[in-house]
Amino acid sequence: MLVKIALLVTLAVVSSQAQSKVPVYVYYESLCPDSAKFINEQLYPTVKQFPNNIDLRLVPFGKSSYRTQGSETLFECHHGPNECYGNKVHACALANIEGSSYQPNNTKEALTLEYVNCLMERAQFKSGEFPGKVCADQFEINWETIEQCANSTQGSNLLKNYAEETYKLQKPLASVPTVAFRQTFDSDVQKLAVDNFRAALCKNLNPAPVQCRVGPGGGASTVTSMGLVTIVSLLATRLF
Repeated sequence: MLVKIALLVTLAVVSSQAQSKVPVYVYYESLCPDSAKFINEQLYPTVKQFPNNIDLRLVPFGKSSYRTQGSETLFECHHGPNECYGNKVHACALANIEGSSYQPNNTKEALTLEYVNCLMERAQFKSGEFPGKVCADQFEINWETIEQCANSTQGSNLLKNYAEETYKLQKPLASVPTVAFRQTFDSDVQKLAVDNFRAALCKNLNPAPVQCRVGPGGGASTVTSMGLVTIVSLLATRLF
């Protein structure tokens, strides 16, 4: 009997932890105030709350453009040459950040999110120095690898790839940032996502996780725990 209860409880836990997941593409620029506001205030806290529901794809190019000159790729960026360098730093970070084998919570995805959030926030301080190293030091990320990449053809090639990825969605982008679920642009979804990314995410998750049914930051774990207790109680009552 106890074995049967344990099996049913295990199935209930697995069922309660089943997660829906949606690809989210965010097209942005390294020195864009609107991009920074969205990433810092909307994207970052929502991804932290829904870590298992978002397959995040960051695309740091925005309304930039590029042309080839011989073997070189030359970029023109929405907020000037410094943004081109910043976009390359983002591109190189996305390619080179590695998770920590000693700290399971410091996955590549988690560290990348922290780093990008830091870059976008600190870049708005307009101190004159791009915060690549400061943010890398804060999260124990190898800045030398990212810097070497950003100052080489590797950085240019990575940014060119992000240009082509951006152009597949829109050429040029109508606005920055642009948010596309499942790599598909929808003007209504775009407006909602920029204003309330959490609400847009919940509309695109099926089934919607319990976090979507409670207020931001409150009650999700409690609701889940209460649900499991109820299930276990019912199972025990029926079996005995």
